[in-house]
Amino acid sequence: MNDTIPSLSRRHVLVGAAAASAAVTVASDARAAPAAGPRAGAPPPLVTRDRIATARLTGGPVRVQADFADRLDDWLAFWSANSPRAWGSPVEVDSQVGVDGDAFTLRTIRVVRDDRPVEAFAAGRTDAAHLATLASLYHHFPLVRVTHGGGLRVTDGPAGYTGAAEQVAFAVAACRELWGVRTAGAGTWRDQVGGRRADAWAAFTRASLRRGLRTEA
Repeated sequence: MNDTIPSLSRRHVLVGAAAASAAVTVASDARAAPAAGPRAGAPPPLVTRDRIATARLTGGPVRVQADFADRLDDWLAFWSANSPRAWGSPVEVDSQVGVDGDAFTLRTIRVVRDDRPVEAFAAGRTDAAHLATLASLYHHFPLVRVTHGGGLRVTDGPAGYTGAAEQVAFAVAACRELWGVRTAGAGTWRDQVGGRRADAWAAFTRASLRRGLRTEA
């Protein structure tokens, strides 16, 4: 990530005593004036990435917002850290990044197992790994939308439970399919699997990831 901020250049023209006096006046005015900030509405800076964490992006380099790229790195590292030991680190990700670099749609995660690449997550496959990966994204992003064909789409922002319809639908499905709580509903799931403490959502999404990938102790 390039955090370099372009510096502003200054021209000092000193011609005799009059020019020196003018320079002092200009400097005094500059100190009095507020520093120019970023232009209102300016888009966040974009960086070029050909990987997310350890995984190569199969579609080639993409332009993505810098903070968003860092959050995606953290997400895939988290997913990998909670995956089965027999799997190597993710080696390839099939995905699509929005034209403004602020949206990411996941389609496939490939890992190496027994010296062969395998699809640990596939958008079109409805299984525990799909729900687990959905949980991992909710651990890092505020909202995950399931696209046509089963892809998982996120935009940047801090994770946390908001009660959005998509969050509730995921939570109920995870309770029923991963936790075995078949009676879970929109109004009861929180009390059935984790309570309402401040860190409950993070704990729930982490545990759901591990249950879905069969790594829960």
